Amino acid sequence: MSMTTSTVDLALIAEIEQFLYSDADLLDEWRLHEWLDLFLPEGQYLVPSTVNRDGDPNTDLFLVQDDRFLLEQRVNSLQTRAAHAEYPHSRTRRLITNVRAFSSGDTVDVIANFAIYRFRSGVSDVYVGRYQHQLVRTESGELKFRVRKSVLDLEALRPHGKVSFIL
Repeated sequence: MSMTTSTVDLALIAEIEQFLYSDADLLDEWRLHEWLDLFLPEGQYLVPSTVNRDGDPNTDLFLVQDDRFLLEQRVNSLQTRAAHAEYPHSRTRRLITNVRAFSSGDTVDVIANFAIYRFRSGVSDVYVGRYQHQLVRTESGELKFRVRKSVLDLEALRPHGKVSFIL
């Protein structure tokens, strides 16, 4: 995706930034059921493998490839004590930068950089990457995720080990 400065819609960028900041706040505060409301019924949550960042979810291995049903199951699981990898919950802080948006009708493709700081059991980890989202403006004017894709810049999940929380 590319964009020239003459096509930048500053109002749209500001709206997208506020949407992404709300998304980050809901996740950092573990308000996961409210976070689910940011998705369309056909929404997807994708995290490609660290070896094939440009992979196709239909043919390549992904760390996370959830449709709305699986995403709801993930959220429900993360909210229970049975999710040992996230009980007690990690403390996270998300930073989002370099937000760019490309609009076509009711669809908005969004690219942004992220850094997620995770603190759990005396260990701190940093996950850095790029968001490649596809948002849709609903009839009510709200933005919703059709695709929420988190592409990690990490070459491997080590020393982190796993992604047990939502990127």
